Amino acid sequence: MSTSTVTSTSQDPDETLVAERVEALIAEHDPATTGEQAFLEAQYDAGLAWVHFPEGWGGLGVSPKLQKLVIEAVGRAGGPIGGARNPIGYGMCAPAVVTHGTDAQRELLRSLFSNEHIWCQLFSEPGAGSDVASLAMKAVRDGDEWIVNGQKVWTTLAHISRYGLLIARTNPDVPKHRGITAFIVDMEAEGVEVRPLRQMTGEAEFNEVYFTDVRIPDAMRLDDEGQGWGVSITTLMNERVSIGGGTPPRGSGPIGQLVDLWHKQGSDDRVMRDAVTRLWIQAEVNRLTNLRAASNRKAGTPGPEGSVAKLAMAELNKAIYELALDIMGAEGMTYGSYELVRPRHALFTDDLHKNFLRARANSIEGGTSEVLRNILGERVLGLPGDVRVDKELPWIEVPRS
Repeated sequence: MSTSTVTSTSQDPDETLVAERVEALIAEHDPATTGEQAFLEAQYDAGLAWVHFPEGWGGLGVSPKLQKLVIEAVGRAGGPIGGARNPIGYGMCAPAVVTHGTDAQRELLRSLFSNEHIWCQLFSEPGAGSDVASLAMKAVRDGDEWIVNGQKVWTTLAHISRYGLLIARTNPDVPKHRGITAFIVDMEAEGVEVRPLRQMTGEAEFNEVYFTDVRIPDAMRLDDEGQGWGVSITTLMNERVSIGGGTPPRGSGPIGQLVDLWHKQGSDDRVMRDAVTRLWIQAEVNRLTNLRAASNRKAGTPGPEGSVAKLAMAELNKAIYELALDIMGAEGMTYGSYELVRPRHALFTDDLHKNFLRARANSIEGGTSEVLRNILGERVLGLPGDVRVDKELPWIEVPRS
């Protein structure tokens, strides 16, 4: 390596450990000559996949804020960024598996991190979106297996996933939050059918997934029977951090695209200039807030700061791409093609028209903005909670349309 990758001047032994490990990783596995999967496997084996995970399972048992050292060093060396092609698995499923799974289930983490196996999250249903605890998918015990029937919806990247994190109802005679069990499901199992949901971008990164008498071994059950809601909370809180809690370089991402567009258009419209400036300031405030939250975050299930970050990111992205189309003028009304595409990732692109349309989903996926405001009102501000008339009713007695 021609330049220093990580220089630790801290007296913190954990920071020194991470710095030494990532230095050795890059020295022994030159990204220029090492394939992506091989590099990521070596990164996992070095405990640098998720540094706050336990040793032996892709981590070192240190603070999650030290992951930033790894990301920056690997990026400077031209190495792959873990999870870039597997965002659901990396940011949502992996924390649930390491927290609630058995050692045999944790063995799947290495192939998840290396992108050998893509993962998806099977939570939402046609009648259970924002209120996911009202889900109706049924799982019935049959010896050492569970027989699963039902439908999931809005499942990102299910069409390329090998594994999925599934929650299903195993006891309809208790209140809705208590009768749910979580499973790891093989997406290639008999009875699993994935159908595309075409979006207004023309793409179909989302899917409907149908389960017809799908058999899942009890060995693939996450946590105890009936404890699926706890698994869901771990997943959802990490999802919100994953979606909205990133700390990219200043002026990068969507706001960087907006500023670049502004310079290319060469407009002297002072009103537009002020609008761009206000959004840049808001993006920087969000970035610094996320940095502070990451610095204070402990290992384990994130708190409401993930909901703050995700809400702010969703509303900001919509505003950024709305202004981008305003700056483009008449050109903003055009769109290239609505040809059905089955993408292999769920990220923003260089196409501002597509990003404008895709940003609409930011205020829905990972918890709607309305739900997140309720969480912040109750858990941060201490306001009275929403009226919940079905809270103590057995799920089977709750009226459904």
